[in-house]
Amino acid sequence: MLLAIDVGNTNVTIGVFEGDALTHSWRLAALRERTGDELGIFVTRLFEQTKVAVSNVSGIVIASVVPPLTRPMEEMCERYFGQRPLLVDATNAGIPIVYFPAADVGADRIVNAVAAREKYGRGGGIPLIVVDFGTGTTFDVISHEGAYVGGVICPGIGISAEALFQRAARLPRVEVRRPSGVVGQTTVHAMQAGLFFGYVEMVNGLVRRIRQEVPQGGQAVVIATGGLADVLSSESDAIDHVDPNLTLDGLRLIWERNRQT
Repeated sequence: MLLAIDVGNTNVTIGVFEGDALTHSWRLAALRERTGDELGIFVTRLFEQTKVAVSNVSGIVIASVVPPLTRPMEEMCERYFGQRPLLVDATNAGIPIVYFPAADVGADRIVNAVAAREKYGRGGGIPLIVVDFGTGTTFDVISHEGAYVGGVICPGIGISAEALFQRAARLPRVEVRRPSGVVGQTTVHAMQAGLFFGYVEMVNGLVRRIRQEVPQGGQAVVIATGGLADVLSSESDAIDHVDPNLTLDGLRLIWERNRQT
């Protein structure tokens, strides 16, 4: 049994694998002041509620883009599970990285690239584009030769919605969802149209430009993941697959490869 943990800027996503199957998954708020003991109490309680024995966990793998939470996560694993976790980085992910410096690539982006190459790469020969709708919206490119070759980082749709509310005195905080049309006849409708359709067109436009820039880009397969992937992908003609568990699957793959070496 494998415990996979993705520490993001907004959420901590936790998955339990039995073999290749993801049997349980949970999300916690990524509060940077949490201690290892607090995290241990949260995680072991989740195990208790699903009647999964902590002692059954035979490995732990972590991808973290939040340095203040990385060490508390390690402490939690060591204290409550009795194991030292594998921390994913550019040196142990098992994918060539063409980025300068390679250490600057977020662990989640590397993990997504590994999972996309394994699940959608069709044995190699085609490029891949991963769109992750997280705190930031990221576009990551895997070449037809199987290397991570960089990407694009944009503000996430949630950040943009909050910025409108915070910086414009008369604009309300709105829920990000698909409005009935593009032309808004209320302020809320107009904001939702700008956020939703604006991000859809941003995705379409950036994917088009990436296709034009990378070798064999016309054959690229586009995979979406992250919290709003389902909602936004339904309107985008650029996205081929939606995979909400891409990051957790990538963590499992990296752990398995490191265990074999």
